[in-house]
Amino acid sequence: MKAPSRTRVIAGLSGGVDSAVAALLLLEAGYEVQGLFMQNWDDADSHCTAAQDYQDARAVARDLGIVLHRVNFEADYRREVFAQFLEEYRAGRTPNPDVLCNRQIKFGVCLEYARRLGAERFATGHYARLAVDASGAQLLKGRDADKDQSYFLHQVPRATFAQVLFPIGDLCKPQVRERARLAGLAVADKPDSTGICFIGERPFADFLAQYLPETPGLIESLQGLALGTHRGLPFYTLGQRGGIGVGGARGAAAEPWYVARKDARRNVLVLAQRHELDTLACPALRTAPMNWLTQPPAGEFAATVKIRYRQPDQDCRVQVQANGSVELHFALPQRAVTPGQYAVLYRADLCLGGGVITETL
Repeated sequence: MKAPSRTRVIAGLSGGVDSAVAALLLLEAGYEVQGLFMQNWDDADSHCTAAQDYQDARAVARDLGIVLHRVNFEADYRREVFAQFLEEYRAGRTPNPDVLCNRQIKFGVCLEYARRLGAERFATGHYARLAVDASGAQLLKGRDADKDQSYFLHQVPRATFAQVLFPIGDLCKPQVRERARLAGLAVADKPDSTGICFIGERPFADFLAQYLPETPGLIESLQGLALGTHRGLPFYTLGQRGGIGVGGARGAAAEPWYVARKDARRNVLVLAQRHELDTLACPALRTAPMNWLTQPPAGEFAATVKIRYRQPDQDCRVQVQANGSVELHFALPQRAVTPGQYAVLYRADLCLGGGVITETL
């Protein structure tokens, strides 16, 4: 990575080690680098780490000798990401706000803000790579298979990637930490953030209860046996095991229970036991119109797909529909295919694009 004639790059600094090393590598490559700390959520409770993250970003900027800008996108985030997050849960689906945040905030309003600061490129600490051919920029998986974040980037418009840099995409996490240690960066051993940014480490159901009312209903087995009462369908996800509140049941095997279905019409949560899960595996799904990051092949084609982050790629056949959606058939039926989540298509390391799962077939 070599800078063309002192190109100005705004590097998103989150206060973590990945973005810090991304900025370090840009400086070493000869770019004119400025940092940008983006705040999307500000709750006055112990779960919000924005204040500490900003102090860590300031320390990184000081150690690197670069200017640090600070901007608050909380209003944009609540409007463009959080409102849709709640709407999807009310409808009984399970959204992924990190995907929406990348599309609407980081590579949307934040990228526009970076341009106003005079940036020719916008850089982040994502574990992903970009390649450029005659048709434009292409999104590739990060070199570190355990940290690859291309799944979270698949909804960003393809044209946007022409203005983006992912400096650590060719590195593995241990290499990133080692580069930070060698540079004397205080965040070298800072633990990775986990969970959804605005929830933090708190129990998810407790957070959701602040915004959605409880709508109790029956819990049933696949056979229609009453097992108890749930607090509201939005508080459960397909495949969930813990936190359901159901123990043994007369006539049932001594096995754990899993969320199998949500019957929104009857407001019933349907559970299955471990030995029943294979019978619920899904052979196919449909998506909403896709965000393509390459020109999709005509007709039916083979690819691999992830239907959740960190899932190993699954072989599938893809049929592009007239409205831009796809019908996707798995080589091996999959458990817990969840409407509201994303089906992201790949060919080897190349991300083809993805779309919201709308229904199982």
